[in-house]
Amino acid sequence: MGTSSRRGPVRMQVGESQGIEIGAVAKRPLFGASADELRAWVVERGHKAYRVKQIHQWAFHRRAKAFGDMNDVPRDLRDKLDAEWTLFATELAYRGVADDGTDKLLLRCRDGKNIECVLMSDAEETRRSLCISTQVGCGMGCVFCASGLKGVERNLTSAEIFDQVLQAQSLLPPGESVTHIVVMGMGESLANLDALLVALDRVCSAEDGLGMSQRRVTISTVGLPEKIRKLAAQDRQYHLAVSLHAPTEELRDELVPVNEKIGLAAVLEAADDYFQITGRQVTYEYVMLGGVNDRREHARALGKLLKGRKSHVNLIPYNAVAGLPFRRPEPEDVRRFVSDVQSYGVSVTVRRTKGRSIDAACGQLRRRFEAAGSPS
Repeated sequence: MGTSSRRGPVRMQVGESQGIEIGAVAKRPLFGASADELRAWVVERGHKAYRVKQIHQWAFHRRAKAFGDMNDVPRDLRDKLDAEWTLFATELAYRGVADDGTDKLLLRCRDGKNIECVLMSDAEETRRSLCISTQVGCGMGCVFCASGLKGVERNLTSAEIFDQVLQAQSLLPPGESVTHIVVMGMGESLANLDALLVALDRVCSAEDGLGMSQRRVTISTVGLPEKIRKLAAQDRQYHLAVSLHAPTEELRDELVPVNEKIGLAAVLEAADDYFQITGRQVTYEYVMLGGVNDRREHARALGKLLKGRKSHVNLIPYNAVAGLPFRRPEPEDVRRFVSDVQSYGVSVTVRRTKGRSIDAACGQLRRRFEAAGSPS
């Protein structure tokens, strides 16, 4: 990391308020407006359109916490911005920092709903990956996941999705920035595709956003065939990750109940279409549940399923969730599983676990916070 203060023993802290008043008459989130809309607003108030570029520089690169920090923007414009807009769409309600450099953020939306995002860092590399959410809760019903225990409450707005990037970026030391985005947090990404695309377009805009390459964005889905094909038709270069979790219809129906309405074959066919249309290799995510889907017969079935496909398997040893009857697989079972799948010519990696001490798996912190009224 760029600073040693972000590493060391686990520490938990409550974030400072950023001026969002839950229940009060809400100002509009600045990045709920398009860049063109904001330019028109600035011009209507007697200022030059280039002031928007200054505002973007302050928000995206100079890590402003409020409009008052933007000292090369005219005071009159700063006052008008502060009267009608908020820089952030959410409030940083809680932050947990683990000794491996992982930050878990709990963000409170204007309606009091809580969402999560996770910033993962590596001391030896410059990669800073941010895992973001697209919904409050999740409606897919995966039996091992904390995010969906209360179902889906609502979609996030594009401003709330983008705000997770802005919040995480503001916590990084000078000279560091979010380099990769994985849309693998709370919610089914493709169930809120339109708002997600608006947010990612801003993230990847060189003129009016962070200028991140589309190839550094991965969108995860449980597998919604029509939405996968809709995403493929958008002429973007995002990576697609399909949350598979089981190699057979019967087991996937049990672990991912929505599969009963979709079917494994339909998911794989849509993923194949995504590759054909975009040329982007598809990743298949597989959460390994000890004694449930981590046996040799499961590995061999997975290898046979993906053999010959241009794909990659990302194995994820399970992070235990209080109240759920699943456990983490044994290391030897993970190693054997990798070997068995690779024997079919399928590329495999095991995701390195980060942030277990701060409930970094999606949904865990929100669940604990809402149950106890505090994350402590």
